[in-house]
Amino acid sequence: MPEAQGPCPMDPGQMEATLRRLAADLVARLRPEEEVVLLGIRSRGLPLAERLATFLRAATGAAVPVGSLDITLYRDDLTEMVGSPIVRPTEIPFTLKERTVVLVDDVLYTGRTVRAALDALLDHGRPRRVMLLVLADRSGRELPIQADLAGLRVEVPPGHRVAVRLKEIDGEDGVTVEAC
Repeated sequence: MPEAQGPCPMDPGQMEATLRRLAADLVARLRPEEEVVLLGIRSRGLPLAERLATFLRAATGAAVPVGSLDITLYRDDLTEMVGSPIVRPTEIPFTLKERTVVLVDDVLYTGRTVRAALDALLDHGRPRRVMLLVLADRSGRELPIQADLAGLRVEVPPGHRVAVRLKEIDGEDGVTVEAC
């Protein structure tokens, strides 16, 4: 996996190539008997999961179900949030039982989003296996959580963040490191 530094670690072409590679890497890690489903963590994980499903179908010839997971009510900082949190729907139109669930998100940072996603996921069923796929894995973990598959690793200086832009949400694709 490439290690990125600088203000623009991923342009639109690199993002597409990275998602294709992640799809191929996922196929290589799956056992032939595994039934896989993708769950995008709202908000940017969902369009990434949908794109991955397209690449997986092209690679395998089989459709991969995609759902969405809203973690708002599972966050450990919910009581610290100002105002009312915006809760979006969780949509899992398939069973999780005996399936391999791939949680998809844009950036893995502290690990707290993934911890909340695991709590939310288990309220909807007990999958055979859970994997984590992220576009960018950055420094700064607070919980012992790691990605099974990551598009790139980014060392981020203090006071900076990894910003992922997706054409479905932001009108353009790209990953940058920005000052907060």
